[in-house]
Amino acid sequence: MTQIHSTALVDPQADLHESVAVGPYSIVGPHVRIGAGTTIGPHCVIEGHTTLGRDNRIFQFASIGAAPQDKKYRGEATRLEIGDGNTIREFVTINTGTVQDTGLTRLGDDNWIMAYVHIAHDCVLGSHIIMANSATLGGHVHLDDWVFVGGLTGIHQFVRVGAHAMTGFQTRLSQDLPPFVTAAGNPAEAQSINAEGLKRRGFSAERITLIKQMHRLLYRKGLTLEAARQQIDALRGELAEADADIAMMQDFLIAASRGIVR
Repeated sequence: MTQIHSTALVDPQADLHESVAVGPYSIVGPHVRIGAGTTIGPHCVIEGHTTLGRDNRIFQFASIGAAPQDKKYRGEATRLEIGDGNTIREFVTINTGTVQDTGLTRLGDDNWIMAYVHIAHDCVLGSHIIMANSATLGGHVHLDDWVFVGGLTGIHQFVRVGAHAMTGFQTRLSQDLPPFVTAAGNPAEAQSINAEGLKRRGFSAERITLIKQMHRLLYRKGLTLEAARQQIDALRGELAEADADIAMMQDFLIAASRGIVR
């Protein structure tokens, strides 16, 4: 049976798998759906049109699915979707979307969200992301897979961070950060590539070397962005396993709407 503490308030219309656990004094609203194996700690509020997948762990005092902090919000039935295997620590706040965007805030799978993190309306997070303590995302931010967001980092509205990128402690990020790049500072400046993270994920030495070449073309050769893109494209075919990395970099640079950290 569902393990609901006697002091928890779970709306009868909420849809909880029988293996879900809800801790003392937590509140679960009527439009919430929670998948198998997920645990909700004490003093949490799960509200709004919120769906949680399997095997998530929500720690005490988290606020999940509250209305967006947007003055244009008029009570529309916008949504929050959280995938499987996520860890959401103490005092994390994650808001639903707005009708000015897709109406959806979304997190993928296997994300590690540390204490005091804020994920605003309409943010879209991929999978395997780490957000360190007190990192904050403005509305409409997109984080691709395997991103690491350093503690106390603030990311401006509508910014996108590419896969495997990383921000250092107390970074202020107001432009798009390309894949693989590490940035730090206020304002953010590109430092290097996230080589250690790539090694941990099984990237070969040759593949990392080619990613370093892309970084040099973007940041070390004094090229215009268009010239850098052309030379990055010319790297295709040098290493078959890296062609997908080149394509991902090119797609990101073409789509960057706020300019890139450079």
